[in-house]
Amino acid sequence: MADQTFHVAMTPWLALGHLTAFLHMANKLAKRGHRVSFFVPKNTSSKLEHLNFHPHLIFFIPINVPHVDGLPSGSETTHDVPFSSQFLLLKAMDLTEPFFEASLRDLKPHFIFFDFQHWMPQLARRLKIIKALHFCTISPASVAYLLSPERKLLKEPACTETDYMVPSPSFPPSAIRVQLYASRMLAKMTVKEPENGVSFVERSVISFTHCDAIVFKASKEMEGPYIDYLERQSAKPIFLAGPVLPDPLPNPTLEERWVKWLGRFSARSMIFGAFGSECILKKDQFQELLLGLELTGMTFLTALKPPMGAKTIESALPEGFSERVQGRGVVYGGWVQQVLMLNHPSVGCFLSHCGSGSMTEALCSETQLVLIPNFGDQFINSKVMSGDLEVGVEVERGEEDGVFTGECACKAVKVVMDSHSELSQKIRNNHNKWRQLLSVTGLEDNLDEFVRKLHTLLILN
Repeated sequence: MADQTFHVAMTPWLALGHLTAFLHMANKLAKRGHRVSFFVPKNTSSKLEHLNFHPHLIFFIPINVPHVDGLPSGSETTHDVPFSSQFLLLKAMDLTEPFFEASLRDLKPHFIFFDFQHWMPQLARRLKIIKALHFCTISPASVAYLLSPERKLLKEPACTETDYMVPSPSFPPSAIRVQLYASRMLAKMTVKEPENGVSFVERSVISFTHCDAIVFKASKEMEGPYIDYLERQSAKPIFLAGPVLPDPLPNPTLEERWVKWLGRFSARSMIFGAFGSECILKKDQFQELLLGLELTGMTFLTALKPPMGAKTIESALPEGFSERVQGRGVVYGGWVQQVLMLNHPSVGCFLSHCGSGSMTEALCSETQLVLIPNFGDQFINSKVMSGDLEVGVEVERGEEDGVFTGECACKAVKVVMDSHSELSQKIRNNHNKWRQLLSVTGLEDNLDEFVRKLHTLLILN
């Protein structure tokens, strides 16, 4: 089997960040000659077609997302529903199990890559021809801290609001410290979803427990202690595919309006802020963030969703803000070409919500990192970046309420942008080290070794 290609089926969770992460992996495999059957909601495929660089080997298979009472009509991804209703999308996904059973029986792939479909390993075993691999889009550090077997997360009662403030007993030494407000949010993931009878944490633990192997888009160079810890704690093989950096688009071009705007400013002088396609801030935090950007006195461009309770960006801006920052600041409510923005010569600082994909993209750029995590694994990502790797600064927040002020946001930006300070220079040196490692090799050797392990898994089984 070592000299042959194989067939992989992929079924990501119905969120654009997961869909794109899986598609980046699909491109890496197809580049090496392997075939991929990629399951995607039928009306969402058009958003991904431009990222399919091997359409002769990566085939999109449409999913009809079942309707569930309470789910907005036509909903296909988390982008289409409020966060409080995402459990309904999980329920809809669970209802697709018969469809997947029929499809996989017909396709007969060697592997199925999945993430939140906790029923997929058992389905694969019923079909007797497929190895189910949990393709984890969050970092080993996050899994090790939040989902370690040491936490015994399937026991009753569920974790309390303070349980996540401390690591598991044999967790490796690290800078990860979870504040009370974040621990409260994390504990909510252990509460059973209405109607589904299972919590998000249970989905994850069952997936890790019953899969044939766990795949991380990570490397030991960056997260070695956490990977070693998981290997000791888990009874499953752990495969590392490297960071799975997205292949560059052919002839990438930044939108003309941003070319003109960014081109007005000197090198590395601008702040670029982006909080992803699904992060929605409370109105007071939205305004504090903007007031902090104003307070820096620097030029900025930030892409944000309208805050909670607001229909438009304009209606939520602080009073007089537009007039005060005219000519030096833009708050944009639409999608932006993040990678191209990060690599534009005028951008010197990246203000981020700490999503895994954004962190990798930031490390590959020359921008300085300011971190404002908002949910889930983002809290862990931020501590790894600011504490373990020391490549950025996290904005200070209240211990109990998680509130940050404009002054705190401004302070963090000024710390990383002050190239003469000792701390800033240390951060820049560390960032440059990781950027060079990622840009020179892309850690592609990890992916080649990963493919060899997939072959071995087939041979041994």
